Amino acid sequence: MIVETARLLIRELTEDDAPFVLRLTNEPSFIANIADKGIRNLDDAVEFLREGAWTNQKIPGYGQFVVELKEDRSATGICGLLYRENLEVTDIGFALLPEYWGHGYAFEAAEAVLEYGHSELGAGPIVGLTTEDNLPSIKLLEKLGMRFQKTVQMSDDDPGTAVYG
Repeated sequence: MIVETARLLIRELTEDDAPFVLRLTNEPSFIANIADKGIRNLDDAVEFLREGAWTNQKIPGYGQFVVELKEDRSATGICGLLYRENLEVTDIGFALLPEYWGHGYAFEAAEAVLEYGHSELGAGPIVGLTTEDNLPSIKLLEKLGMRFQKTVQMSDDDPGTAVYG
């Protein structure tokens, strides 16, 4: 267990989470606002969990974590810390399945993961990265106390990624 909140359990991802990862990464909102990870079946999801950046960060304690409801252990989404070498910053990332939007779970998870990053991992400044038109993520980052800093290009085909810190 990484952290527990009033309503949520936040834990490391395992290969048993492959069906959840397959569903989350193929949600239209995930593809539009984060990326198409190319995960098309359970084998792809297992491989992604074994080899991908969500579970294989160079800094101990970093990665994406599964966010579960305490009441029934339903996986609602992910939230975690990734080190972005090209920007030399720690980024908080989050994504929830659509049926869990609007309940405050993303804020509750992100606030807890930020605290974990600072108090348990000794992380320096943590930023949020989002597309410039992803208003729900921008609102969440602002609710966490972050403000727009600049726009960067994460790759050659990136039209622009907003950095909040």
